[in-house]
Amino acid sequence: MSTAFKLDKLILPSDAIQGECRKLGRAFYDRPALTVAPDLLGRLLIHAGPQGPRIGRIVEVEAYLGPGDLAAHTSRGRTARTKAMFGPPGHAYVYLIYGMHHCINAVTGPEGSGTAVLLRAVAPVTGVEVATNGPGRLCKALGITLEQYGIDLCGDALWLAQDDAPRPAHIATSPRIGVDYAGEGWAEKPLRFYVEGHPAVSRRPGKKAR
Repeated sequence: MSTAFKLDKLILPSDAIQGECRKLGRAFYDRPALTVAPDLLGRLLIHAGPQGPRIGRIVEVEAYLGPGDLAAHTSRGRTARTKAMFGPPGHAYVYLIYGMHHCINAVTGPEGSGTAVLLRAVAPVTGVEVATNGPGRLCKALGITLEQYGIDLCGDALWLAQDDAPRPAHIATSPRIGVDYAGEGWAEKPLRFYVEGHPAVSRRPGKKAR
């Protein structure tokens, strides 16, 4: 069941929270990554901290479809790094790239499927004063690190929510970014979803309107 709450001191009116916020429940994540990914667009990512919440509205994601997906970290099976992706849905899979940039994924279900959705970009809402276009910048802006690895996204520290803002009117798709290593069979699949024309989107390769 979703939880309703209010948040104050909002900035950036164009992306401000509208009305009541409702935390996304476990059932939201307990669906195929390909279903969850576009449904995350327009949702709020909220990280609670001692200085107040940092909030962004999700505008770009990528779906990773499990061990058969050669671009997914789980394509090599369960490891100490990927165990969270094989865990129950609605948890965070956070990893480090290039030894310096953190990336966050929402694990999707069912448990054991090894699927997740990478959050690539958000539009700042409140408590965010730096760039958020790209997964590394997103995590830096919202203070997400390996300390959040495996955290329950249905808890009270880091979670996703919906408000009364209209759902994105135009969603575009493209191949995922930086997965050429997966080969043509997977590198070219249109598994990246983003809000068409939004300035916070990280990059705009060839797209296909949905």
